[in-house]
Amino acid sequence: MTDPDAWYFCLKHHTAEQGAGCRALDRLGPYPDRAAAGHALESTAEHTREEDAKDAAWEDGAGPERQT
Repeated sequence: MTDPDAWYFCLKHHTAEQGAGCRALDRLGPYPDRAAAGHALESTAEHTREEDAKDAAWEDGAGPERQT
């Protein structure tokens, strides 16, 4: 069920939308407010860069011990 107060970013229309809107496959979220939903692509890209850096550090042996 969709939270009617939550905000989402529609990947199809590139807009922030609240509550029920486009299908879930076409949306990112939920976000607490319209501003956060509007910056979804930027925040998602930043999160991906951070996680990629963690993966690279782990692969280089700088991260936690690998379990084999």
